[in-house]
Amino acid sequence: MRAFRLSRRSVLAAGAAVAALPVVQGRAQAAAPAAGGAYRWRNVVQGGTGFVTGVLFHPSVRGLAYARTDIGGAYRWDDRADRWIPLTDHIGWDDWNLLGVEAMAVDPAHPGRLYLALGTYAQSWAGNGAVLRSEDRGATWKRTDLDVKLGANEDGRGCGERLLVDPRDSDTLWLGTRHDGLLRSTDRGASWQAVNFPAAPSATGQGVTLLVAAGRTVYAGWGDFDGRSANLHGTADGTTWEAVPGQPTGAAAKVPIRAAYDRHTRELYVTYADAPGPNGQSDGSVHKLRTTNGTWTEVTPVRPGGATDDGGTDSFGYGGVAVDARRPGTVVVSTNNRWALVDTLYRTTDGGRTWKSLKDEAVLDVSETPYLKWGADQAKFGWWIQAVGLDPFDSEHVVHGTGATLYGTRDLKHWAPEIRGLEEASVRRLISPPAGQAHLISGSGDIGVMYHERLTASPSRGMASNPVFGTATGLALATARPSYVVRAGWGDNGNGAYSHDGGRTWAPFKAQPATAKSAPGPIATDADGRVLLWSFGAADPGFRSADNGGTWSEVASFPKGAVPVADPVDPARFYAFDTGTGTLFASTDSGATFTARATGLHSGDSEFQLAVTPGRSGHLWLSLKWNGLYRSTDGGTSFTKVSTCRASYTLGFGKAADGASYPALYMVGSTEAITAVYRSDDEARTWTRINDDRHQWGWIGATITGDPRVYGRVYIATNGRGVQYGEPVR
Repeated sequence: MRAFRLSRRSVLAAGAAVAALPVVQGRAQAAAPAAGGAYRWRNVVQGGTGFVTGVLFHPSVRGLAYARTDIGGAYRWDDRADRWIPLTDHIGWDDWNLLGVEAMAVDPAHPGRLYLALGTYAQSWAGNGAVLRSEDRGATWKRTDLDVKLGANEDGRGCGERLLVDPRDSDTLWLGTRHDGLLRSTDRGASWQAVNFPAAPSATGQGVTLLVAAGRTVYAGWGDFDGRSANLHGTADGTTWEAVPGQPTGAAAKVPIRAAYDRHTRELYVTYADAPGPNGQSDGSVHKLRTTNGTWTEVTPVRPGGATDDGGTDSFGYGGVAVDARRPGTVVVSTNNRWALVDTLYRTTDGGRTWKSLKDEAVLDVSETPYLKWGADQAKFGWWIQAVGLDPFDSEHVVHGTGATLYGTRDLKHWAPEIRGLEEASVRRLISPPAGQAHLISGSGDIGVMYHERLTASPSRGMASNPVFGTATGLALATARPSYVVRAGWGDNGNGAYSHDGGRTWAPFKAQPATAKSAPGPIATDADGRVLLWSFGAADPGFRSADNGGTWSEVASFPKGAVPVADPVDPARFYAFDTGTGTLFASTDSGATFTARATGLHSGDSEFQLAVTPGRSGHLWLSLKWNGLYRSTDGGTSFTKVSTCRASYTLGFGKAADGASYPALYMVGSTEAITAVYRSDDEARTWTRINDDRHQWGWIGATITGDPRVYGRVYIATNGRGVQYGEPVR
């Protein structure tokens, strides 16, 4: 997975100055929406749902903090509004790989300065990383493109921070990479050069795991530990790096995860684990270095390896660490990957001689984000805890990130999500019902399906239960009977379920095909809600049920791996597009058999999308990505290319405009050069761009749908910024 490597050559790149937004791939951003296309954009509130990999309080400004995520960008805390403000929504389609934030840094001496190291994947197919720099806390940016790759959504993404302002010189920055050693900038991030660092990168893809200042000395953690080389280095002059003498060794101190410096006692606290995490850790420790004399002391709260009540082993590593800027010797550390006894924070007030678990007396209030109960009666204190922050102006204000939220306390006892505005779901499926209570039902990666009775509050029912899903793979409703909804995904009680009340409550299918256990895929229901079609992997046939999932039969003529689509009017008709051959298949006997219709359409990409117009039988729209948009009005017998569209990635429908008889079309695609969000009120004869340069959200090609009850309202699934919804500015 990480065989791709770049040389440690000089990394030189000039950043282009802009007034408000960075340059994209060396080109200016596209113009604002056309007249009449002005929209207001907001998140559909889910309440987090993604991995918060870092949180950073500014040491000099009360109420100023930043958070980073693995795929959903960075945020600034607005203390007055009590919410997070997204800082990277301007990142566009071509730069999707930059929505993962590898590291962030602030300048203690210049409160307006903020730096972000961006790059989601270090694989050969992903773009290179970039550094954003701001003088106004992320309101505007300048950008420097790197010629190395970063990995904000790879193993070790909870380590760090890997970016640091040098304590001796605010113009100097350090950036640790996974495969290319250590980089330095002497012009506040405008250009970067590789420096001589004593450790050699390996294929594990960890490289520099952390950078921290302790007085005027900078320390760097090294994650490619081979059992012989040092994993912690330091420099006192900014030129020569040396292994730190006497540093801990052994499996429990294999990978330095995070570090924090107590300026009162001049001690550096370092958390360690036997793997970078967030998964795969089974051992770990905590050590402190007295920087005045080089003495190391182990201060591990509890060593992993003890027995659990059920006879298992209490295995875990250590993750986050934060020191109290006001109280010497007061430190908070987190466990990570502790599934048996559940992860916790340990706090010491005496420099690590004694510790207290903050979980033991914690009172959790997740009423604002009920999904955190995950179908159970109680929410967990956390998992994947590698981000820990301690407010430098309030010793009892502690926050910690988890795989789904950011918890905070103001008294060390009562905890609640401090997550407003920070939405990081990777959304796969959307339905906006034509009637009923909910305007939206969403299906996401990791957090299953949610029923949104309100768009401005996390769903009161939390995640859909019975079964509770991890990742949702399918979501559909019966157009003539919208109270009937079905869903598919990886569940705790079967991988498929149905609802008779519009998605409020669910029950699992009584049976499921054998292939559904390992590869649940998209699912469809006919217009009347009497027949189900369920698709699986490219090597597996589709299956049909005519008794609400009680029994299933193989449909041999269904194209393997295709997405089944039901006709919105005629319950006997289903459609499927075979991407391997570029053939449209149709069924006129309720999905029992399929026959080929239009052939010779572009083939070879599994992500092409087929959509049907609400209220129109046989009106099909085929999004063929950069090969354009095609339309059929005869049930797929023939298709015509839409001349007004250069590229189409996903298409949906909403309420028709006043005076129009055809539903409004919403598309992620392009009419000329830029990939954006468009609306057409005249059956794709003309398009209006409705998003703008500040609202792009990286890759948004999964699904889009309009609201059938509210003209102009559109819902967009993003890969890391949740569900965005837009409405025309009146």
